[in-house]
Amino acid sequence: MFDVVIVGGGLTGLAVAAGIGAAGGRALVVEQEPVRRLVEPGFDGRVTAVALGSKRQLDRYGVWPLVGEAQPILNIVVGEKGSPAKVRYDHKDVGTEPFGWIVENRLLRKALLARLDELPEVEILGASRIEELDRAPERVTVKIRGGRTETTKLLLVTEGRYSQTRAQLGIDVQDWNYRQRAFVCTLAHEKPHEGLAVERFFPDGPFAMLPMTGNRSSIVWALEERLAEEVGRLDDGMFLAEVAERFGDALGQLELVGSRFAYPLRMVMAERATDRRVALVGDALRGIHPIAGQGWNLALRDVEAVVDLVSERLRAGLDPGDAATLEAYASRRRFDGLSMVAVTDGINRLFGNDIFPIKLARETGLAVVERIRPLKRLFMRHAMGTLMGN
Repeated sequence: MFDVVIVGGGLTGLAVAAGIGAAGGRALVVEQEPVRRLVEPGFDGRVTAVALGSKRQLDRYGVWPLVGEAQPILNIVVGEKGSPAKVRYDHKDVGTEPFGWIVENRLLRKALLARLDELPEVEILGASRIEELDRAPERVTVKIRGGRTETTKLLLVTEGRYSQTRAQLGIDVQDWNYRQRAFVCTLAHEKPHEGLAVERFFPDGPFAMLPMTGNRSSIVWALEERLAEEVGRLDDGMFLAEVAERFGDALGQLELVGSRFAYPLRMVMAERATDRRVALVGDALRGIHPIAGQGWNLALRDVEAVVDLVSERLRAGLDPGDAATLEAYASRRRFDGLSMVAVTDGINRLFGNDIFPIKLARETGLAVVERIRPLKRLFMRHAMGTLMGN
């Protein structure tokens, strides 16, 4: 019997497995994609902002030393088109460590998989799926494609915001379509970025340039669906011209590296975090707008809660999937999750409105944050993920 079975082998599912395995628990990961596909360069093209608190967590799980290429975020500038009001964050104002690191998703998955290879009590099944679930009072039995059957005390659902297992369990969601698509790609540029991340807001959606290793940056450019369709039809040269128009010439000439990807943006929030012997983790519990770059950091706080609770129960010889454990998990993750949903949704709506009084309020707010140092440091510590003691 496994202590946990994890449905979904994305970043969140692999992180849960690493945490449980590092604590000595037995974990099985069931992933529908072949494992080798998860680390191919063309799999999704995205990068992840790993906050300082999240990096410390991955260190505890033995994952971070295996990451390799990671670009420190040393400074952040936030502003909007046509406004002199900006907020400039410098990591030196709150310590010596970076705000976080930008890492390619495939490199994170590669590091997580390498760590799982070191943990004898963790198994990952690629190109697999759970075909049947049977939940009894004392355990969950899963029938896996190919005829394999396993039992577990706790089923963790980490499939993402469109989880089929969550739907199969009858857990409803609130689903909000932002009617936006996010373009994601990697750019090479003439001049060094010096660890600067830039987020600029436009009436039709936010635009971010995130520093990567070398003279490279990743862009995350969210647009209303109508404009996204037009931009999606542009050739690479015209696409780069539009990017340069929004970002400016601070990094010199830009060159596209690899493919362009486009992702629809939706907010999804499950009506509850748990069910009998089941817990939702990460985007399966709630998927937020990428506007603040905090999606996986939020998911990792779910992971930490699960790992801590399961580890405590196993050390005490208790059931890691009983009602008390699940209630504690739901309670721990409720406020943080709801807060981040509200904040990211609110920022997207606030900066996506060009009505003059709202625009004036935005500019005033940015100016206030820039000038009041204690408030500014509070925002910086939140971005670093260190307010929770990580």
